[in-house]
This record gives sequence, structure tokens and C-alpha cells, in this order.
Amino acid sequence: MTLRLFDTDTRTLRDFAPLVPGRASVYLCGATVQGEPHIGHVRSGVAFDVLRRWLLVHDYDVWFIRNVTDIEDKVLSKSAEAGRPWWEWAATYERAFDNAYDTLGVLPPSVEPRATGHITQMIDLMQRLIERGHAYASEGNVYFDVLSYPDYGKLSGFKIDDVAQGESEGKGKRDPRDFTLWKAAKPGEPTWPSPWGPGRPGWHLECSAMAEFYLGAEFDIHCGGMDLVFPHHENEIAQSKAAGDGFARYWLHNGWVTLGGEKMSKSLGNVLSVPNVLKRVRAVELRYYLGSAHYRSMLEYSDKALHDAAQSYQRIEAFVHRVHERAGDVPVGKWTDAFAEHLDNDLAIPKALAEIHNLVTEGNKALDAGAAESARGIAGQVRAMLGILGVDPLDPHWHQPQDNSAALEALDVLVRAELDRRQQARAEKDWASADAARDRLQAAGIEVTDTPNGPEWSLGTPPGKAN
Repeated sequence: MTLRLFDTDTRTLRDFAPLVPGRASVYLCGATVQGEPHIGHVRSGVAFDVLRRWLLVHDYDVWFIRNVTDIEDKVLSKSAEAGRPWWEWAATYERAFDNAYDTLGVLPPSVEPRATGHITQMIDLMQRLIERGHAYASEGNVYFDVLSYPDYGKLSGFKIDDVAQGESEGKGKRDPRDFTLWKAAKPGEPTWPSPWGPGRPGWHLECSAMAEFYLGAEFDIHCGGMDLVFPHHENEIAQSKAAGDGFARYWLHNGWVTLGGEKMSKSLGNVLSVPNVLKRVRAVELRYYLGSAHYRSMLEYSDKALHDAAQSYQRIEAFVHRVHERAGDVPVGKWTDAFAEHLDNDLAIPKALAEIHNLVTEGNKALDAGAAESARGIAGQVRAMLGILGVDPLDPHWHQPQDNSAALEALDVLVRAELDRRQQARAEKDWASADAARDRLQAAGIEVTDTPNGPEWSLGTPPGKAN
């Protein structure tokens, strides 16, 4: 089946046909490094990491660019409030974002350019726009003339009369709908030299310049959160195409993480930072949760939803580990045709996860029936599919074997004694004592599975704790 993706620009599912055969070029709007990353920020990283992994499965040479916005109004205001240099503030939270991406198993980008490293390219882009009559300079500022671009509003569906950029008027702006490409120097702000005087770039300009520099005048896919459709991506399209670039051929947007029905953002004060959430669940469980919904859907956060997702993942993980312990090494196999069909259909991950859970049920039945090799083959398929989703429990990123055989042997003696007491209590129909034994094991993070050959145990996560 051909990979099909929902293109925001045309509002249709489109077959993916790359500009250059065998190569997939992708630009993802990365972090504005103004503060600690929350789970709403990193959802796009997880969602489009799955896209990248699936493109690799399709044998594409993937050029994946994820930028860092290190100079922007919010960075300057936050650093000023804290009394710290803007560059130190930006670098601090750039590292925080990198750590969050790495912790969640997001593959590093091909390159991660900073806006401040591409001022030359931005100036060149502005000069081309002025020469073509799409931009103008006034009192040290440079503005894009929105009315000069007839297709403005096509991506977002906004009518030109309804457009509001959400920025201050600016000195010399001809029309309030025009947006700023270059901001004239202000006291206390960082500046760079330009033909129009010292200043700094506008946010929208930065991504257009970096995308063109690394991927060329035209490339395949531009990704980002749906909150970026307007004005950011609308303005990127306008300035890039007005300058003569073909720019992105497909536009993909992920839904928000919401809390109480509202978009998670610092301004609303409903932030769940990645480090705080990782006190409740393991990193692999958080990744599973963030990637479990369709990337275009809203993901309503609740502690229960997070806990349910963690338990769902633990069920899959427990199966893989059971097979590994009872049947030996589990090599990565081949995903099922149904799984591939779901991912080819605009990355339909909920359906792909249903396929995985069905296989886990089948595999557990095979293992309990003594068909170890059959279970081993199924576990290999499960590993292949989990690997594409970035949550294979035996991947070295998540699984770091240690020589703890002596400790496990000692633990096995203790657990077996508790299981014997439970079995004896059940035989005597002393259900209270049997339940108490079970509860003690669960509180310690011991998962018990009753099989035809007797109870088996494995290590899980104690309730309310993260590993």
C-alpha cells in the first residue's frame, strides 16, 4: 500500500510522492526555548518521530530538520524577567528540550539549526522579497506586504479581511495585516547588522530561511503543531513562495495536548513539565501515552489516562519479557500486513496498537499452551511494530541488562514462598489470606500470572511509582 498523508493545505489524504526519488525531506518546527518543556511541546517530537521511522521502513533516505528558535520575543521577555542573559537562557532550555527528546527516545534530527546561526540567509531572503515587491523597509523595520500575495490565507482558510497577526503595529507599517520580517534595534535587545540598520529577525522569517538552506527551495514535508497553522505557517508559505521558492509540498499538523479542554500552554498556567510527569510513569510509558492517539487528534490529559496508557504498555512489555525469559532471545521480526496498512493510512496508530494487542493476546495463549517457538515468533513481530513506534522494550534505549542474577534468585525464593502461601490459602478457601498475599506482591511491583502450569511472576512497576 502507498503511504498516504493528510495534507492541511489541500485538506485531503494524498499519496506520498517525494520530490527526489528515494529521499524524503522533512522540516519540523522545533522548540522556542523559553522555558522547561511540557508534554504538549514534545508531542510533536514523538508524533513525527514515528513518521520518520516509517519513512525509513519505506527505504527513504530521510533528511530530517528540526530547528531551535533561540531569538524571539518570549525568549527575551523570560530572560529579562529572570535577570539572565538571553543567550544563556536560550542555551539552558535548549539543553532541557534536547534531554526531553532523548529521554523519550526521539531520534536526533539530521541537523538542528539555531535561528541565530542563519541571519545571513534571512537577510538574503528579505532582499529577494523587497526586489520582487513583496516586502518593504520602514524606519529600520522590514515588513511583508500581505496584499501582494494573492494566495494568502489558503492554508488556514482565513479570509484576508479577518486576518490579525497578533503583533504590535510597528513603525511605518502600511497595513495592520502585514507581518514583521526584521525588527529595528531596541535598547537592551540583541542586534545584528543589516542593510536596513541593526535589528533582529522576526519569528516567521527564521523557519523559511533555515528550511531553504538545508532542504532547498522546494522540499517534501513541513510538520508542526496545529497552533502554528496561523499565523506562523501561513506566513512561512507567503514569504517563501513570494520569494520564488516552491517550499513544502505537504503540510502535516499534530493536535494539542489539552487539559480541561484547553490547549496546554505556559500562558494558561496548566503546564505539566516532562520531568514532573516522569515522576509518575517511566519515560517509555510517557512516550507510549503521547503516541497512542492519532497524531491529528486532541489528546486530553488526565492522571487516569496516563495511568491507563502505562498499564496498556506494561501488558505488551510483560509479554515480550515472558517470551524472552522462557523461550530465549527474541529477534526482531516482521510487522504484520494489517499494521503496515494502518500506518500507511495517515499513521493510524490507534488501529496499529489494536493489532499489537491482538497479537499479544495470541502470543500469551501460545506461551501458556507450551508453544514457545510460536510465541517467540509473535513476540518478534510485536518487537518490530513497537520499534517503529519507538517503544520496543528490548531496544537498548529502554533495556539495559544488568548482571543481577543473584538478586533475582533471592527474590524468586521470597516470591515463591508468598505464592505458596497464596496457593495454600486458595486450596483452603481462605480467600482473605489469598487476596492479602496477592496485594502484597502487587504493592511490591510483582505481577502474577496464573497459568495451567501454576502461577508465574515478573517484575512490573509498583503502583504510583516510576522506574
